[in-house]
Amino acid sequence: MPIALYALTVGAFGIGVTEFVIMGLLLQVSADLGVSVPLAGLLMTGYALGVFVGAPVLTIATRSLPRKTTLLVLMAIFTLGNLAAALAPSFGWLMSARIVTALAHGTFFGVGSLVATSLVAPERKASAIALMFTGLTLATLLGVPFGSWLGLAFGWRSTFWAVTGIGLVALVVLAALVPADRERVVPGSLAEEFRVLARPQVQLGLVMTVLGFGGIFAVFTFIQPILVELAGFSEAAVSPILLVFGGGLVIGNLLGGRWADRSLAPALIGSIALLTLAMVAAGFAFHSQVGAVIAALALGAAAFATVAPLQMWVLQQAGGAGQGLASSLNIAAFNLGNALGAWLGGAVITQGFGYGAIAPVAAVVPLAALGLAVLAVSLERRAARIVPACAT
Repeated sequence: MPIALYALTVGAFGIGVTEFVIMGLLLQVSADLGVSVPLAGLLMTGYALGVFVGAPVLTIATRSLPRKTTLLVLMAIFTLGNLAAALAPSFGWLMSARIVTALAHGTFFGVGSLVATSLVAPERKASAIALMFTGLTLATLLGVPFGSWLGLAFGWRSTFWAVTGIGLVALVVLAALVPADRERVVPGSLAEEFRVLARPQVQLGLVMTVLGFGGIFAVFTFIQPILVELAGFSEAAVSPILLVFGGGLVIGNLLGGRWADRSLAPALIGSIALLTLAMVAAGFAFHSQVGAVIAALALGAAAFATVAPLQMWVLQQAGGAGQGLASSLNIAAFNLGNALGAWLGGAVITQGFGYGAIAPVAAVVPLAALGLAVLAVSLERRAARIVPACAT
């Protein structure tokens, strides 16, 4: 793989740490800034909503810029946002800094996906996307546990100082390693780009992303109490199990990319089907300690096996004119699924069903995504049969 892909991976790593590390810092932020833990938890929701809003807005705002320039601008926004978070004197300031940082998230991954696919042969595009997203999985595997430890040992601000440093490193490697655009960017009309979003296949892809990740985040958001209250682990054992989950993310991400390169439609349907099965099985497995560890690995692998197929499906269905906007919106859909999943898991608990019900109930969400995937592939194959018939 071209070395420029690893520069994108560094940027993805920093962004992934920023998004998720706050979950391990809630108690410190709450105590230091004088807010309740539930209020501090809104820093996660605020970030997700910032991604959802920022993805289309910044994609449109930067559409005429060279892609390398866009990546550098976005990484600068990311770095400044984390610097502001490290210096935050109040909760409102910290929330604002999180939202500013989030604005760059969706467009970075959207434009980064286009850059990644432009660097490799057509038969390796999905693997290139998967390699970039490895930065996100490594952030969950290594960056989030380390950031949580750093915040516990030296205060939560130290974590944001560290991520600011990662942003500076990412700026340097992106500037040095990502090649300049071979051709000048000549964007089409905005109307043309938005017409792409009206295509049913693009819409189906975006909804599949929301539903697929809505299910997994319903479980992931409450993974600590599930492991402690349901499986019977000590709180100290949660971090090692999260490393297992993160390892599953890395494995699933890379395998999903290779699967999508070989055959996109089967990879799309198959990966979502595996995610649904993994969540159903987790509902039983979480009641034992051995089963919980296996479930954590399986859930991580199944969840991120869907990343490359979903992203490639949206890019393929959008075509040339609207790929940038569609790609960024798919990242926004991922974060909307994050927010909706957290809400769903909380609703299951609030209604008195208990932690054991989260995975089985949440499995209905990727099951719906599976139904849409089957529909989308069927429609595409039907259209492919109609075109030759019309030509004759």
